[in-house]
Amino acid sequence: MKPTRRSVLAAFLAVPSIKAAGIFDANALSAQSDLVLTPACQDADELTLSQTEGPYYKPSSPLKQDFAADAPGAQRIILAGFVLETNCTPINKALVELWHADEHGSYDRDGYKLRGHQFTDARGRWWFSTIIPSLYPGRTRHYHVKVQKPGGDVLTTQLYFPGEPMNQRDRIFDKHLLLRMSDTADEKFARFDFVV
Repeated sequence: MKPTRRSVLAAFLAVPSIKAAGIFDANALSAQSDLVLTPACQDADELTLSQTEGPYYKPSSPLKQDFAADAPGAQRIILAGFVLETNCTPINKALVELWHADEHGSYDRDGYKLRGHQFTDARGRWWFSTIIPSLYPGRTRHYHVKVQKPGGDVLTTQLYFPGEPMNQRDRIFDKHLLLRMSDTADEKFARFDFVV
């Protein structure tokens, strides 16, 4: 039996550090099992690529982790990861801001549906409960993100879904910004670690 999104998130949050978290597959987890430990941090030797913020960014987003309530009928997903220095040191109180299209491919331009931010915890972890966005005309499926460590520059980028047919036709798609996806018993879990 596959674990649920919440059990995978609970396992992610139970890991004591990024060095222990490594890259994992939610399919290998069960609701009762511990996360398999890896010996060292991986994929954190280069800064995360920046990309355009797009035309629908809105400043002053609310402090919010649960976006799924904004689109109750859509397919749910948990996005999670770390914000790290290039030496794999986790960054506490880094800003992570997320916004994306809804299940119909539209962005909320009047309010803050499917928009919000949070700050990483002492272990550099961030997570959002949200939905899988629909395709926006001319683009592949994606999330928009801004990340800023305390006192640092703002990284603006986009995250992409693996295996999307539109990836190769999207003019700004970059494989280095692919989410690591896992199926769970109740939809999806995705991970991405930002290096700033």
